[in-house]
Amino acid sequence: MTQSKTASRFLPIAGILLLIFFAVWYPRYIDKQNVWNLFFLICLQITLGQSWNILGGFGGQTSLGHAAFFGIGALVTRTLWLNGQPFALAFVAGGLTAVTFAMLIGAPTFRLRGAYFAIGTLGVAEVLRITVSQKIPYISTMSGAMIATYDLSPRYHLALGLATVTTGAAYLLLRSPWSLGILALREDEEAAQATGVHVLRHKLLALALSSFFAGLAGGVFAYQQISYYPSAPFSPIWTFDALLITFIGGLGTLSGPVIGAIFFTVVRDKLAVNWVEFHQVIFGVLFILIVLIFPGGLVEAWERLKKIFMNMSLRAR
Repeated sequence: MTQSKTASRFLPIAGILLLIFFAVWYPRYIDKQNVWNLFFLICLQITLGQSWNILGGFGGQTSLGHAAFFGIGALVTRTLWLNGQPFALAFVAGGLTAVTFAMLIGAPTFRLRGAYFAIGTLGVAEVLRITVSQKIPYISTMSGAMIATYDLSPRYHLALGLATVTTGAAYLLLRSPWSLGILALREDEEAAQATGVHVLRHKLLALALSSFFAGLAGGVFAYQQISYYPSAPFSPIWTFDALLITFIGGLGTLSGPVIGAIFFTVVRDKLAVNWVEFHQVIFGVLFILIVLIFPGGLVEAWERLKKIFMNMSLRAR
């Protein structure tokens, strides 16, 4: 029984390590930009989903303003980088700026509860999007020299590394003493406070980690795109993509955002190619069916399949 529990505990980690190995090895033998781009998007979505999961899945704070952190990271990284700063410096600065903004709005927004918190965070993100679209209405484009030497490979490996680090940070958070307080907030905030959990401190910690990795994801997006409108990363699409990924994979689980990002990106891409006019409707129906049948996401579906196979093997004996 103990061996079974140990195996089930380390199985998700082994699966994630296997995916990392595949993600590093497979694209090297494929000379197609669309495949590289698909893998890049999967890694970017893993980071987005995992960062939202830290706040929404672990902490129980349903934020609809995740695009604000993603957009700030993209804006700061792109601005510093295109103005001559080393990309590594611009990249870290983008993540830290997202955290700074998150801390400024954290205390006021965390006074709101439930739907009010979700609406409040969405409002903040929309204010930022509108402000950026009005103040910076022109397209941000790389220089001719950058375009001439553009290579998707380092961008993909940066996205892969960030997705790995974000998942690793979520794993370490779950196994740290802080996780007890953060998970307690998800179950019952008032009960957690009554048992001595410092509610605001734990919320701010989850928000800081969530916004930092979302900001870094925005920096990766800014590094990959040749040209785009600066307001594009502030679009609520980035928030809802992260939310969908987490719910599809499994809210509050470590491997859920990884599985959800792969499913979300691959299925949406195939539907967009084969069902151009109706792909969004089809994907929406598919998402509803998954949530209704498996409220715990694809992770729950896997757990159910394991139980079925275990019961079948026991009966066979």
